[in-house]
Amino acid sequence: MDFYLTTVTLGLCYAALALGIYISMKIFNIPDITTDGSYALGGAVTAVMLTHHQSPYIILPTVIIAGGIAGALTGLIHTKLKINALLAGILVMTALYSVNLTVMGRSNIPLSNLPSIFSSMQVVADINQNTFWILLVFVAVITFLIGYLLKTDFGIAMRATGNSESMIRALGVNTDRMKITGLALANALTALSGYFFVQSQDFADINMGIGIVIVGLGSVIIAESLINWLRITSVWLSLILVLAGAIVFQLVLAVTLAIGVDPNMLKIVTAVFVLLIVSLPRLSSLRSS
Repeated sequence: MDFYLTTVTLGLCYAALALGIYISMKIFNIPDITTDGSYALGGAVTAVMLTHHQSPYIILPTVIIAGGIAGALTGLIHTKLKINALLAGILVMTALYSVNLTVMGRSNIPLSNLPSIFSSMQVVADINQNTFWILLVFVAVITFLIGYLLKTDFGIAMRATGNSESMIRALGVNTDRMKITGLALANALTALSGYFFVQSQDFADINMGIGIVIVGLGSVIIAESLINWLRITSVWLSLILVLAGAIVFQLVLAVTLAIGVDPNMLKIVTAVFVLLIVSLPRLSSLRSS
């Protein structure tokens, strides 16, 4: 039971990451690889500030600002220098590796016995359950705020930028500013995911962001498959399914380990699983034709 509770808790840690990928890839149609760097940036800033005995509540806005700056930089390179969004993300991600290493000062920082946001609040006596409930509340608040934002005039303009950039530009909306803001928001959420992860796992590593984009992408693809299948148009339901996708993705990997698959093969299993999810709609359409 603890094994699966830990898995669901890990899925909640990745929930903010999944929401960030959803904003960049599904709302703006931008394949943002900055994710790998901003996730590790969030973890690095959190770890260093914790070792300097800073309050987790002070670290939280710092991490959000750091991730937002990273995303905004990608947006500026893409919109102002007219560089392909994928390449802009790769450039910022590459630069962030050095930034993260400089911030950390070493490749790995253990955080055992240091205070965290989970130890500062005592909801239930069991440590794992306490972490789960605190994360659940944070994720619910984040989801509510993102859902509310997307329903405002500004959020509708963001969504319209991804759907029909030329149309919304004709209405006087600065689409470059929308893209920069959207990427800043997406990477702020990604850094927030790193903030939660390092405190739940008690360590930060310079390589923790490598390949993390596929975790968020897998979560979003699971959600998108359900959204298309159920013909969902509600923003709120879409966001909830993205969160569910993050948890389901981790549960699939947990079951894979439970049945005895070599942990060294986990990345291959992850890649194959995402490939299957992406391919299912196309395979079903081929079969029907």
